[in-house]
Amino acid sequence: MEQRTVYMTVNAFSKYAWFVLGFNLAVILWGAFVRASGSGAGCGAHWPLCNGEIVPLAPALQTIIEFVHRLSSGTAFLMVVGMVVWARRAYPAGHRVRAGAVAAFGGMIAETLAGAALVLFQWTAFDISLGRIIIMPTHLVITFTLLATLALTAWWASGGAAVRWNEQGVTRWLLSIGLLATLVTGMVGAITALGDTVLPATSLTPGRYETLSPAGQLLVALRIWHPLIAIGGGIYLLVLVTMLRAAHTDPWMRRLTGLLSGLVVLELGAGGVNLWLQAPIGIQLMHLLLANLVWITLILLTAVMWALEPEITGSGGQAKGRKAWPENV
Repeated sequence: MEQRTVYMTVNAFSKYAWFVLGFNLAVILWGAFVRASGSGAGCGAHWPLCNGEIVPLAPALQTIIEFVHRLSSGTAFLMVVGMVVWARRAYPAGHRVRAGAVAAFGGMIAETLAGAALVLFQWTAFDISLGRIIIMPTHLVITFTLLATLALTAWWASGGAAVRWNEQGVTRWLLSIGLLATLVTGMVGAITALGDTVLPATSLTPGRYETLSPAGQLLVALRIWHPLIAIGGGIYLLVLVTMLRAAHTDPWMRRLTGLLSGLVVLELGAGGVNLWLQAPIGIQLMHLLLANLVWITLILLTAVMWALEPEITGSGGQAKGRKAWPENV
């Protein structure tokens, strides 16, 4: 049986959807810079206003950093609203692209509320409190969910087939474990990044630990778990993609498994450098970017694997591979 090459669908909406995903990645990185630079209180305890003003006058540097984040976040919100409206016009009712866009809008609302909570409860700058320790991994889950919905919307708009969950057998559970492991790694990483900001390693002089609040002691105690969980999760993903490449021949699956392998190795390396250099801001941002790219790539790989049709069998019963991209979407 002759294999056919299936190309991605490139249209105006799919280009816009990928751009929205990239823009949100930039917003997330700037938000991490706000946290790492201690600028989260740049607008005080005011939201959505900044220090009680629509546009702050004669702002300090920290205020500029925080205000730019709010402007970019607001722009991202409007871009997702535009994506929802466009999807409703371009795709029929019940289409997966429509569903993805609406889910992304819900994720954006949750992301906005989480950001507002950080400001209004003053869980910003160098605050060390149990509430902030809880909100940070919660915020990470919301962010990862938003990125997943944006990535899937762009993927489906580019021609990705609908998932076939019930037809995937053990693969669905192996990928689900990978998604969960990556999510847990990110949650613990969010707490670790908070500790790097409010309690940098250089500040933990002898006797300092005993003077910390219970929340501060919890941050220090949890710091050791992130690299251990990351190494375990990374090894699992590397083994998983090796198994998938050996079992399937779909071209998009092979491209994404190769990309995911490279990103996992880079992410583990960046984590090691971050730990060795005691978390400089630049390495923190690179580490976060790679973590987000690992998550997005894993989401896309999962979408491809869960969309695969049953094996195409050639003469003599030899498997010819699977196809995840229909000719007509």
